[in-house]
Formats: sequence, structure tokens, C-alpha cells
Amino acid sequence: MKIDILTLFPKMFDGFLSESIIKRAINNKCVEINVIDFRKYSTLKNGQVDDTPYGGGVGMVLMCEPVVRAIEDLKKDDSLVILTCPQGKVYNENAAHELKKVNHLIIICGHYEGYDERIRNFVDLEISIGDYILTGGEIPAMVITDSIVRLIPGVINKESYIEDSFTNNLLDYPTYTKPADFRGMKVPDVLISGNHAKIAEYRKNEQIKRTGERRPELLEKHNEK
Repeated sequence: MKIDILTLFPKMFDGFLSESIIKRAINNKCVEINVIDFRKYSTLKNGQVDDTPYGGGVGMVLMCEPVVRAIEDLKKDDSLVILTCPQGKVYNENAAHELKKVNHLIIICGHYEGYDERIRNFVDLEISIGDYILTGGEIPAMVITDSIVRLIPGVINKESYIEDSFTNNLLDYPTYTKPADFRGMKVPDVLISGNHAKIAEYRKNEQIKRTGERRPELLEKHNEK
């Protein structure tokens, strides 16, 4: 898989790409990630990529020309162009599994007061990571990238994510490690029983219980399947 991220602040991705699982995935050639400053696609001498909005108002708006030129330069027949924006479809685990199947993603990081509306004509998918406002699309781009890369074969063991929260519309079950007794708080006996069938049953019941308590709307979706 190849992921191209268009941003005005490429240095924000330095730590993200050089640590932990993402770094290993890149080094092992499971994924290619390019961070591209789309100022270089500006047609203006000063590299300007934004301007004041028609009709008045505060802030600056990203211009069509540099963003569209970047898309057209990078896009191939198998590319999918993603716009990070508050108006997009709210992102979830199912979307991550679908995007994992795409060979080439182009993710555009918004900034300032938004995009020139005409940019949307060159985009395949708009994504929001939640109902709150951020200063730019860099963090959403990292969230989307991280959630996809961990699903790529060879990045982590499949067993590590197959029962994660949200994979079956259930939250994850509680986990414990040593010591078995910490300040009087004991690990449930079933987990140290060695009975794997009982452990699996316990974990499934805990998933259902926790989801019902914390995210009942997810439990309804689970029960509908």
C-alpha cells in the first residue's frame, strides 16, 4: 500500500513516521508513506496556497489550484482521494478495514477556515474523525493512517487486532498481567484457571457487559447481526 499525505506542515509527521509500529511497517516495506508539502504546487512566486473568502468573513481559505494540481500529479487509476473535514462521514473501524483494501490513498490535510468548495469535485471520500474542531487535518490524517497500517498483513499479528474494540461492534474485554494480586485487587480466577473455553466465554461476556454499560448503541448493532 502507498499513502500520500498532502499537508502544509510536513514536520508534524516526523515523530509519527519514525517511531513504533509505523516505522517498522515502513522499514519492512509493508507500506510506503510520503508526506508532501503542497505549497510546492502553488503557481504563485511566494508559494501562497490560501486567500480571503469571497463574500467576506474571517480567516483564509485553501485555494483550488495547488490542491488540485497536487491531486492530479499524484493520482493513478487505483488511487482514492480523501479529504479530512468536519462535514465528512464519521470514521470508524469498518472504514479502516475497507480502506486497507485500497492500493493508493491520497489524504488531504485541511487548514485555516477550510477549502475552496470546488476542491470537493476532485475528491472521492470525505472523512471526519469526530464531532469536534481541530486546528488542521494533520492529526486526522495520522489517525486514519495508523488505523489502516496496523491492519496491513505483516505489520502486526492478526490475533492482535481481530478481537479489538469495534471489530464486532463490541468494546474490548478487560485484560490483566502480573501480579495476580495488586493491593487486594485480584485477577479473576477464570483467567488463571487454564481452561481456555471458560476464558473465551468470560471474555465474550465481559465484552457484551462493558459495551452495554458504556456504548449501548454499539451493542444494539452487534445484536442486529
